[in-house]
Amino acid sequence: MTAAPLLELDAVRIRHRDAGRATPDGVSLDIRAGEVVLLLGPSGCGKSSLALALDGLVPHAIAADLEGTVRVDGRDSRRHPVAELSETVAMVFQDPDAQVVTGTLLDEVAFGPENRLAPVGEVLGRAERALKLVGLWDRRDDNPDVLSGGGRQRLAIAAALPLAAPVLVLDEPTANLDPAGIDEVYAVLRELANEREHAIVLIEHNLDSAVDIVDRVVVLDATGRLVIDGPARQVLQERAAELLELGVWLPVSTLAGLRLREAGVAIDPLPLTPAELAEALDSIDELPTPVGDPAAEPSAASAAAITVRDLSVQRGGRRGPVVVDGVDLDVASGDFLAIIGTNGAGKTSLLQAIAGVIPAPRGSVDVLGMDPSRADARERARRIGFVFQNPEHQFVADTVAGELELSLRLQGIDEPERRGEVDRMLRRFGLEQHRDRHPFLLSGGEKRRLSVGTALVAGAPVLALDEPTFGQDRARASELLAMLRDLNEEGTTVLVVTHDLQLVADYADRVAVMQEGRLLGVGPTAEVLGGPLIEAGGLRHPPLARATRSLARHPEWHAVARMSQLPSPGGAAA
Repeated sequence: MTAAPLLELDAVRIRHRDAGRATPDGVSLDIRAGEVVLLLGPSGCGKSSLALALDGLVPHAIAADLEGTVRVDGRDSRRHPVAELSETVAMVFQDPDAQVVTGTLLDEVAFGPENRLAPVGEVLGRAERALKLVGLWDRRDDNPDVLSGGGRQRLAIAAALPLAAPVLVLDEPTANLDPAGIDEVYAVLRELANEREHAIVLIEHNLDSAVDIVDRVVVLDATGRLVIDGPARQVLQERAAELLELGVWLPVSTLAGLRLREAGVAIDPLPLTPAELAEALDSIDELPTPVGDPAAEPSAASAAAITVRDLSVQRGGRRGPVVVDGVDLDVASGDFLAIIGTNGAGKTSLLQAIAGVIPAPRGSVDVLGMDPSRADARERARRIGFVFQNPEHQFVADTVAGELELSLRLQGIDEPERRGEVDRMLRRFGLEQHRDRHPFLLSGGEKRRLSVGTALVAGAPVLALDEPTFGQDRARASELLAMLRDLNEEGTTVLVVTHDLQLVADYADRVAVMQEGRLLGVGPTAEVLGGPLIEAGGLRHPPLARATRSLARHPEWHAVARMSQLPSPGGAAA
């Protein structure tokens, strides 16, 4: 006899109090023990809201109206408190800072089982296992505040594991993690999935790591309606074009397979992993010649837009740990520079020092003749636009339109011109219907679009962005990156901190690699991604490069790392 579902959703509609429509809208599905369910959908479709309903936070703790029924292990979520429902459903939120409540990592992970009155020995045993699984046991006495963004994300996952809840819900659990951290998280989830005792509900855009543990894919469309529900391989391989049209993420290898098919290369079935893509390519006797990489060609030297000399930054002031140590960096005007490294390497601190959003560090920073740490807000806004890793850290206005207008007002632009620019940005980022909404009430993806819009609206000649595609669906991320590329081609200098090395491969001209606060090296993207700096920095090659570098029969493809290097439709085919 089939076991009863752990989660039962019947015609679930969620409408936030100030929203014009419900998202999700009419979702019905059952989830049983042993299933790993991947929930996909474009930004704003209600994925996170649906996740928050699974342990009763909607409607008990969040201002939203719930229609339909959510049953958690047979209990109607409306009639049972969150504390009771959380015994069945453990949550890992999109923003890890939203769930950290104690002063040390060990206390944080022990907090849940302690509150369930588990014996002391059992609490400590569970906490130790969880922290070791996510690579944080050696830092168990640290305050969570000193962790990097990725470290806090791993801590949030570790805190959910000791609860031993039958259902684990994770909302973008790897968004701030480096490739090694992502591997650690999925090693944990793989172990849980193999036990077949838990149900795992996963909202994730990094499908390259998730795809091998997922059993089932559930897809919402832009209106929040359930449009696809089926076995993972069947959905991702047989309905890839439909998913692409919906604007959701696909594995890089699948996107590469689709592009190669369009170019006439016979790839069937579509690959889901780099290993599958490599196997498919090596099974073909003759492949088209890959497209040359224009980014690998030397460009004319430009004047420096940014000069950094002997820069050191200490987290938390003079007594805090050194997170950037003696960095020298030159960024030419018109560069598109990606700053990469493992969690805690100092990437964000370096970017913040360049943008002047942290107190004056030791050493010097010059941005187009300005010392950003000593300039006033108006002068900084004219020279450099900055996007925080967490969008909420930069919101100060009480409406979306007001947030976009702020930097224009600082520059003294008159009201009619401000209104026109705000309208243009609202349209550009798909935020027109949220004009009068409070920024904190937007979805995660909408917050990210707004934060990028606030940096772009003033037209600064330098843009610095920390994880710009975090929380974005594939369509919005592609639009944003295309926008950044266009601005860069028009002369804007772009600096991006990211863990997405496929993004780096596809868009950056140059790459800076950091490790433990030091700059290991800087160079053209093709050289860095193809050379020893990646391994020296504790990183992995991006998915497409992992596939092409392993080809046995087609060595001429070993340097292919960018999607733009794949043969295009109409080109020569095998």
